[in-house]
Amino acid sequence: MALIIGITGGIGSGKTAVTDRFSQKGITVVDADIASRVVVEPGTFALSAIASHFGSNLIADDGSLDRAALRQKVFANDEERHWLESLLHPLISEEIHKQLEASTSPYTILVSPLLVETTQRDICNRILVVDVPESVQIERASARDNNDAEQIKRIIAAQINRQDRLAKADDIIDNTASLETLDEVVEEFHQGYLDMAKSQSNN
Repeated sequence: MALIIGITGGIGSGKTAVTDRFSQKGITVVDADIASRVVVEPGTFALSAIASHFGSNLIADDGSLDRAALRQKVFANDEERHWLESLLHPLISEEIHKQLEASTSPYTILVSPLLVETTQRDICNRILVVDVPESVQIERASARDNNDAEQIKRIIAAQINRQDRLAKADDIIDNTASLETLDEVVEEFHQGYLDMAKSQSNN
C-alpha cells in the first residue's frame, strides 16, 4: 500500500481545515468520521443494533441516526460508549481499509479523531497532529456544533489528552495562526510527503 499519513487532533482543533488543503492538492483524504456515518446508514446492521440497544427514538423521521442525541447518551456514560465502540470500530476499520485501497494519489491521508487511541495508527507511516489549546477547542467546537461548553469538555475528556497525543506525533501543526500561515505549513508538509512517497516507491 502507498504512503499513508494519519492526521488527528482533538475536537475543534481544525482537522478539516488542514485536510481540505491536502485535498485541494489532489491528495485522497479518507475520513474516519465519514466512514462512521456510512456504517450506520439506514438499513445497516449497525443502525438496527443501535436502535435495539438505545431505543428507536434515536432514529430520525427520515430513518437516519440522530447522532447528536446518541452522542449525548454515550458521553454521559462510559459503559454505553464502550458498547458503541465495540460495535462500530470493526465496521469503521473495514470501511477505512476499503477506501484506502481505492486511493490513487501519491500518498493518502487518513484523518481520525481516535487515530492514536485505536489500531488505526498501525496502518499509518507517519502521524500528523493538529494542535490547539483546550480553550480554543471549546470555543471553536461550541460555535460550530451549537453544543454547550460542558458537552465539549466531556468529549475532550473522553479523548486522549493533549500531551499524550503530541507525544505520539511525527509531525505537528500549530493551528492557532492565520489561514494564510496554515496554507504555507500544509504546502511544506505536502512537498515533504511527496518526497517520502517517491522514496518509498523507489525502494
